[in-house]
Amino acid sequence: MAAVQEADLPGTVPAPGARALEATAAPGWRRPSTTRSLAEVHSSIHVPYPAAFWRKLLAFTGPGLMVAVGYMDPGNWATDLAAGAKYGYTLLCVVLISNFMAIILQHLSLKLGIVTGHDLAQACRAHFSPPVSFGLWVLCEIAIAACDLAEVIGSAIALNLLFHLPLIIGVLLTALDVMVVLLLQHKGFRILECVVASLIVTIGGCFAYEMIVSHASLSEAARGLVPTSQVVTNPGMLYIAIGILGATVMPHNLYLHSSIVQTRNFARDDAGKALAIRYATIDSTIALFGAFFINAAILIVSAAAFHGTEHESVADIGDAYMLLTPTLGASLASIFFAIALLASGQNSTLTGTLAGQIVMEGFLDIRMRPWLRRLVTRSIAIVPAAIITLLYGEHGVGSLLILSQVILSLQLSFAVVPLIRFTSERRKMGKFANSLGMTIVGWTLAFVIAVLNGYLLVQTVVEWRHG
Repeated sequence: MAAVQEADLPGTVPAPGARALEATAAPGWRRPSTTRSLAEVHSSIHVPYPAAFWRKLLAFTGPGLMVAVGYMDPGNWATDLAAGAKYGYTLLCVVLISNFMAIILQHLSLKLGIVTGHDLAQACRAHFSPPVSFGLWVLCEIAIAACDLAEVIGSAIALNLLFHLPLIIGVLLTALDVMVVLLLQHKGFRILECVVASLIVTIGGCFAYEMIVSHASLSEAARGLVPTSQVVTNPGMLYIAIGILGATVMPHNLYLHSSIVQTRNFARDDAGKALAIRYATIDSTIALFGAFFINAAILIVSAAAFHGTEHESVADIGDAYMLLTPTLGASLASIFFAIALLASGQNSTLTGTLAGQIVMEGFLDIRMRPWLRRLVTRSIAIVPAAIITLLYGEHGVGSLLILSQVILSLQLSFAVVPLIRFTSERRKMGKFANSLGMTIVGWTLAFVIAVLNGYLLVQTVVEWRHG
């Protein structure tokens, strides 16, 4: 109804076919969904037609920024800090490679949602048998809880650094963001996108300042973007590189993106879908390069501040905060670092809320009150974080953050493989099915991700057993 009312406003022209939105997916599915993904905001954002390139791009701008949040969440900070402190700018090439991987996978995700009308969770339910679908749902919920865990811990650490609040108090305070998220959801999807964009700008601004005061060598950073044999031949460097690759692409982002691109009111015919894929891909690619800047900035600042000094072993967020100001000689360096961390944690809260709703509704084909679903998933994240904080303090929280990234890495293949399979099938995608070249690239990425994350898991278990 919101889409029809917006299209009827004076001076606007509804996109052709926008009123006849499909409630079910295209042929080729065993159990197609009869409900729309995020039904309360489906097709709620008007796309002007006809219009200039920039007006249409502006209409499609937003989902990419929300997805980019997952590529700069607190879970990525530790690997970027460790990489810069220990190996300087060398592993910047790994950050760049992982960003290209993300761009390809998010393109496939948005294409699935636009073409089929299914988000990835709905597509899995529609294609696989009930037991397989249920198993995938359980794994995905565990991954989302792990992601929530990283965001809770990141926000708690930031509150501790900024206001000296005990970690346990910070963990409990993050539960209050439930009310903020629910309020934003009721205000409209564009409001949510604007809040996310504002927090991303805050993070970017903080690290732009950090890069300026760190006097980083841009020429060395540029050389770091070129892969070298050291990344593979040096065991320690390889381990951190795999950590960067394994923690960059978040599984919940693939579910999220395939859903939120459907908030745009574009024509559901071939021409409209082609237009939507084009502009949504531009939006996604630009946003992910923004995420690359932030991840690269964390590594560059760490390299400039700690590499070649007595602090090369810095990998802990708290230690980095304490050392930045005295090392760089800039009074605001540590404060801006903590502000960026807090903004990152809160941004993850917003996108995690939507991802959880999409996954539960998509896999189970049910509708649950948002406040109830959010309460359950937040409890899953907050309870273990609170217990570990009480029992083991800051060290335990750091270990829990690492565990959350291992869980996310393990679940990633269970999202990537179905995504590539669905988007490569002509019966499901029609003329929009992946080309042979894209199919080969997609399956190669799936194999690489599975191997690297498997190696990362083994190495993490070995370290814990010997630690």
